Amino acid sequence: MIVSKPDTMNPVAVMAAARTPFAKAFTELSKVSAVELGKIALLGAVGHSGLRLDDVDEVIFGNVAGPADSANIARVIALSSGVPQDRIAHTVNRNCASGIESLLAGCQSLNSRRAGLVVAGGTESMSQIPLLFRPAAARRMMKLARARSWREKLRVLVSLRPADFKPVVGIELGLTDPVSGLNMGETAEVLAKEFAITRDQQDAFAMDSHVKAEAAQTRCFLSGEIVPVPESTAGMDRPFAKDNAIRYGQSMQSLAKLRPIFDPAGSVTAGNSCPLTDGAAAVVMAREDEVVRFGTSPLGYIVDYAVAGCDPRRMGLGPVYATAKLLDQRGWSLSDFDLIEINEAFAAQVIACERAFESKQFAERELGRGNAVGTIDRSKLNVHGGAIALGHPVGTTGTRLILTMMRALRESGGNRGLVTLCVGGGQGVAVAIEVRS
Repeated sequence: MIVSKPDTMNPVAVMAAARTPFAKAFTELSKVSAVELGKIALLGAVGHSGLRLDDVDEVIFGNVAGPADSANIARVIALSSGVPQDRIAHTVNRNCASGIESLLAGCQSLNSRRAGLVVAGGTESMSQIPLLFRPAAARRMMKLARARSWREKLRVLVSLRPADFKPVVGIELGLTDPVSGLNMGETAEVLAKEFAITRDQQDAFAMDSHVKAEAAQTRCFLSGEIVPVPESTAGMDRPFAKDNAIRYGQSMQSLAKLRPIFDPAGSVTAGNSCPLTDGAAAVVMAREDEVVRFGTSPLGYIVDYAVAGCDPRRMGLGPVYATAKLLDQRGWSLSDFDLIEINEAFAAQVIACERAFESKQFAERELGRGNAVGTIDRSKLNVHGGAIALGHPVGTTGTRLILTMMRALRESGGNRGLVTLCVGGGQGVAVAIEVRS
């Protein structure tokens, strides 16, 4: 059953924002922790706002991997950034939507007047998701650690088996849904088959993402939202300042050479999927009636949102369920949005959403609507490229989407934008953004 929120929320202003460059996992940012990435983004956003760290009342960050040494990573980021220790902080996790969930939590905090100024965002180091021991191996290692004599230690050592030294890859475990038993790529294959999406259609979508991202990077649109990672932090000889997953000159020929990676007979490849990525983003948020304290106009406003659940096997359709719910809440249609961002977890997943949006049968069967949700105009969709080209640090992407949307609306002269994404485990989130002159 779908239940609408009881109240229409008061719009919340995003006064300033910043993100780090995004880097493919195990490349330039592999040595930078999620805490350090979040700190860079937070300091960048607060610096752009013109306010001081003393003005921050609350810090909220989304994060999925949960570093073992930073249990409440938002609090660690806040304190290491210099936010006063008497200010509060907490971490949220809604899988791929964590970077949006942090902003929605910020809206709730501001509207309830728990805080007057919130820094919210997301951070993820997918490079540093650890390798794990299997349970049997962990028990033997624990016995070894507790052994007091050399005889006891030797007895444990000889009991070790080769399989005990084969680690569980944490990142693979985290990207597999325990309910459906499918990893995220396998759910994309489910949708490719259900909606009869061809390999060429997926590759063409992926190529278009790279082409648009290349153009945005070349004309320095993306650099307008990026704060560089200092060379000392990244362990490089110069600051790291540009997203590194964009493939210049991407072609259908090069994409066609890649083999399916989730199903040998399938169509989802590394080329038409988003890469594993490191990065962070943060925004400074305030109530609409408090923006005068900044002396500048907000980047934009979060005006409403919806969250919906769906079958974990078809988790990529989450944006359709959440967007339909949002449209019903506001009495809007897809044509009321000047720009739309659908996170590109997989090309097959976005194309499936497009087809579900315009399907009357899907609307009747799945959404309880008499008519299709509507048709997405491709000229309005992900106009600066998406996660296939830019990357998808899972705890961060939601924040990046909202930041990019606000800047894109301002540049294009648009007024209203839709940001939506699918969520591992079978959910979707949709957020309505507005900018005002």
